[in-house]
Amino acid sequence: MTPTELLRALARTRASLDGEEVTFWWTGDVHAWAPGEPYRRLFGFEGVNVARLVEEEGGYRLLTREAAFYLDPQSREILDTWQGKPVVHVWNDPAHQKWRPFPVPMTELGDQVCFSLEIPLAYPSPLPVAQYPAQSADDTYRALELFQFFAPASVLTTDAPGVPATMSWTRMSPWLPWMEQGQRPGGLTFHCRGRKLPSYAEVPERTRAHIAAHHPEYAHAPKEWTEPNETSWTYFRRLNPPA
Repeated sequence: MTPTELLRALARTRASLDGEEVTFWWTGDVHAWAPGEPYRRLFGFEGVNVARLVEEEGGYRLLTREAAFYLDPQSREILDTWQGKPVVHVWNDPAHQKWRPFPVPMTELGDQVCFSLEIPLAYPSPLPVAQYPAQSADDTYRALELFQFFAPASVLTTDAPGVPATMSWTRMSPWLPWMEQGQRPGGLTFHCRGRKLPSYAEVPERTRAHIAAHHPEYAHAPKEWTEPNETSWTYFRRLNPPA
């Protein structure tokens, strides 16, 4: 397949070519690692992303906003605090992507295909150590995002605008700013899995209720492209501007 054909198949898996809203829901856990220490499961993690695909000359724009919540690892209840510190959940609006044809890594798995996206990140941190010594360990933000989207093999041959899909997501990242780990070596690994839902109404009721109570706009995808994207680090800075 050409890069254009592969991108079209990925677009039908991740979203829908007809521009309808598509909701992905995921769940998993967050593990801590540090030199000389055992791995520890610190949090559960659950989130949603609501997206709308816009086709444009040369590719696509994916308009999304996403919310995700840190959970007690046993009860799976949404946390308000951790070790006496307020938990800052994920409210990323926008979380857009611009897609152009590229050789999308795809593996055929019998009656399924898997699209794999490996995204290493390294850029100036929104939380410089000099301004945020308790919340940041490096002036460069470094993380690794690993996505896999699984779709029926028919995504390569049919004309349906979208297809059912499941996904896995792993992220290796620094400690979260609100954890206040300062210069402590180590970081976090997020390990999650999820699926494309028939509608936003299929999101678990507890999660829908929390979104409705705090930011009801996250039940829908944005209608317009805006910049820049929000991240956990930029959101934390917005809540806690430097003195």
